[in-house]
Amino acid sequence: MEKMMGRVGALWGVLGITALLAWAVYRVYPFAMGATVEPWHWYETVFFVFWMIFMLYGEGFKGFQKGFSPRVVARAAHLANNPVWWHVLLAPLYCMGFIHATKKRRIVAMSVTSGIIVLIVAVHWLPQPWRGIVDMGVVAGLFYGVVAMWVYAIHALRGRQINHPTDVPTSHDAPLAS
Repeated sequence: MEKMMGRVGALWGVLGITALLAWAVYRVYPFAMGATVEPWHWYETVFFVFWMIFMLYGEGFKGFQKGFSPRVVARAAHLANNPVWWHVLLAPLYCMGFIHATKKRRIVAMSVTSGIIVLIVAVHWLPQPWRGIVDMGVVAGLFYGVVAMWVYAIHALRGRQINHPTDVPTSHDAPLAS
């Protein structure tokens, strides 16, 4: 029973994060496409190319493929092997490092989330096509992230070890993180 609960938690964690990221893409996509209504000036095109490269490398490759995605899958695998009922219930938060994580991981998770919220509010005030161009980069980076996460998840399902820190607290961290 415990093994099944762990597997359900791992699946719920990865599916929940996938749904969260897909929802973000769904919400941002119309604004991204809004930038294509009118022709762009040369400098908007140059910014678009720069921004897409920056977002695919910075958010997609460095942020998701090298950091977030393998950590999510490693934490999901840890949850599968060490299920606790409330960690399973809150598996997406567990896999993102908001609960049962080291103090550093929780601070990083909260800081990144807060930074994203500030950027969302700031981008909201940009006029088109600038907002749409920024949102195109966001959509590309998020899509890259979801694909990277599922590539890691498929590797894990096939028995490949995901060698990424889980940032699960040690016994001396437990009173703060459990």
